[in-house]
Amino acid sequence: MFDVGIGEAAVLVVLAVIIFGPDQLPKVAAQAGRALRQLRTMANSAKEDLREGLGPEFADFDIADLNPRRFVTKHLLDDMNDFDARESAEEEPFLPYGERPPFDPEAT
Repeated sequence: MFDVGIGEAAVLVVLAVIIFGPDQLPKVAAQAGRALRQLRTMANSAKEDLREGLGPEFADFDIADLNPRRFVTKHLLDDMNDFDARESAEEEPFLPYGERPPFDPEAT
């Protein structure tokens, strides 16, 4: 999720110890954990409120579909997979294996 390596995590731990001190670090970590849990609960509650507000016609709506990468994957690349399935179902491909495609010198 955050793409943090071992070295970066070690630097963060050392900085946390320096900033908060070894005595305060467990308290700060516990507060951060509580805040993250509370934030996750609020986000889940907002998702459920949104689903209830949209009604039954959007029952299969997923909030993650609003992510641009997932949107492209779902709507464009899934169509490509369908095209590949149709193409493999045909008896012969567009060009036989090893044959060069036609070349138009005026098109370049």
